[in-house]
Amino acid sequence: MTNIPLHYEDALSVATKIHCGETTSVRVTEALLRRIMEVDADLGAYVRLTEATAIAQAEAADKSIAEGVILSPLHGVPVAVKDLLDTKGIPTTYGMPLNNNNVPSNNATVIQKLANAGTVLLGKLKLTEGAYSKHHPDVSPPVNPWNANCWVGASSSGSGVATAAGLCFGSIGSDTGGSIRFPSAANGIVGLKPTWGRVSRAGVFPLAYSLDHIGPMTRSVGDAAAMLGIIAGSDERDLTSSPKDVPDYLSALNGMPSELTIGIDRSYIEKNTHPEAVAAVMEVADCLVGAGGKIVDITIPYESSCEGWAITTAVEALHAHNETFPSRKEEYGPIGALLQLGQTIDAASYMQIEMGRRELKALLADIYQKVDIILCPSMPFYALPKEGSAEMDAAEQNMADTLKFTAPYDYSGNPTLSLPWRIGSEKIPVGVQLIGRAFEESLLLKIGHYIEQQSEHPMHPKEFP
Repeated sequence: MTNIPLHYEDALSVATKIHCGETTSVRVTEALLRRIMEVDADLGAYVRLTEATAIAQAEAADKSIAEGVILSPLHGVPVAVKDLLDTKGIPTTYGMPLNNNNVPSNNATVIQKLANAGTVLLGKLKLTEGAYSKHHPDVSPPVNPWNANCWVGASSSGSGVATAAGLCFGSIGSDTGGSIRFPSAANGIVGLKPTWGRVSRAGVFPLAYSLDHIGPMTRSVGDAAAMLGIIAGSDERDLTSSPKDVPDYLSALNGMPSELTIGIDRSYIEKNTHPEAVAAVMEVADCLVGAGGKIVDITIPYESSCEGWAITTAVEALHAHNETFPSRKEEYGPIGALLQLGQTIDAASYMQIEMGRRELKALLADIYQKVDIILCPSMPFYALPKEGSAEMDAAEQNMADTLKFTAPYDYSGNPTLSLPWRIGSEKIPVGVQLIGRAFEESLLLKIGHYIEQQSEHPMHPKEFP
């Protein structure tokens, strides 16, 4: 650990150094800005840097800390956010060039909470168009720091790349059908999709209102716990946000439950899934059994939610884009096809999917009477070729398989944690996913922290030291 470069240290470790006076937020922020200038020309994770804001926030953090006021576990730590979240006075594009001149007058609630916690905003990160499946033709996709020929994940692509490559100490992503988990798995980082309603969506441009989740993307489970503790909680600007108290997620990390039941659906895991993704899940299962866990066979009812995802998303996305689509249709890229689909869907079709959602939630509730967590891959791929390849296009068309480990839990709203397990045969990470009961993020983080300690996953890609 002592030889790890500053930019690859855990956010909590850097925070400790800042808080005890070993370094300052300004020094750390300047170091990260220099690294971004040096490295991001090759990776393209950032839409824009916010240098002036970052330095001003770092100076304020150092002043506060010197006076003995520490606002949060990550006070003074530089982070970055997906350019789907409104930032007051800072252009916010939502991955769409037609919004290049959009300058919000207010911060998204998550942005404000990060500022109130004393974190430092380095900049805004790339995403696919409107947080859908592909980048707009005028936007170059970021590059996977492990292998430039591999997919970076969608839609929080810049968040995955920047966090993996040490261009921030943590980032914020959003997840509607897998958009935190895909880039986290593809780039070898930790991605936490909280329970729907755990984190406010106020000031976040929607893809699908009833499916969107906001969560942290980090290089360690502890950092994810710290970031969730900052951004979680009720918000009067988002009446769907939960009024439940926010636990101390960091205090829940250590130790393992004395009794843990792990649900595994072997058919679900193995069908049309890359063998290395399957192997990683079974290795983690053995690891948890070795810690006293018990495997329980279950059946996941995933098919209807994967098949219906496009219908729900198309209808709700069309509503979100009603000010610019179809009036500015010619400025749209790939997401335009989704919005056109939304124009063709009748109320009965949408309602049928909604009825299926309620059935899914009931069936999962029954499963959680028997198990504490569900274990499965983060995604069915391993080393999937990058956007634009024939393999990637085929995966996008085969939605039932592509979304089977992600979309069901956007529909149900259950919290999920994706984390890297080891490096596979192609020298890039392979990960696993834990799914828990609603508002049981603490349990997922506890188990994830244990798995992380047993993992052989290296901290960062060697190509970007």
